Amino acid sequence: MITGALAATGARVCAIELDGASLAQLRSRFAADPRVEIVAADATTVRLPEEPFSVVANLPFAHGTAILRRLLSDPRVPLRRLDAIVEWGLAAKRTAVWPSTLLGCLWGAWHELELVRRVPRCCFAPPPSVDAAVLRARRRAEPIVPPAEAREYEALLHRAFDSQRAVDRVLPRRTVHRVAHEHGFDPAARARDLDVRQWAQLYRALGSRR
Repeated sequence: MITGALAATGARVCAIELDGASLAQLRSRFAADPRVEIVAADATTVRLPEEPFSVVANLPFAHGTAILRRLLSDPRVPLRRLDAIVEWGLAAKRTAVWPSTLLGCLWGAWHELELVRRVPRCCFAPPPSVDAAVLRARRRAEPIVPPAEAREYEALLHRAFDSQRAVDRVLPRRTVHRVAHEHGFDPAARARDLDVRQWAQLYRALGSRR
């Protein structure tokens, strides 16, 4: 259904499919369509395009986070936009302003994340045990953190989120208190209490301090 709808727009479509039965259906329907390339592969490991691309997908709930990590965690991946059906809890968790998550703050540095709509479980056959959601990610025109510093920024997030202690107990106290005063958060807050922009400001301040 998704492949047909995308091809009908005139887009060049690369359909990634792992399931054998679905592959057979895709090849039967689109074998003669020059706009569609069918690739038998696992979306968690398939080679990603080197030129800018967009993704429209119904992700398997069990592997949704793993696939999103590949697409969103590394700013060198030239993803322009993602519209994906994922498990409701995943979309709600990663797009929440509070409490924030490590992945939400990481992905949000390069992409604008949005929970577009709920997709009730009755829309699927067979229906899953939980509702789904459309998760959208758009590449930011101006990244909040320089893409070349992605590893350093992610390391900072891991240091704070993994500790589960107050931010000013994990990172340099004076810097944390100054940034907290300037950008409106409690210096004694935990990592999840800061949003992506506050984390970016704190990262810049710590980089300047170094």
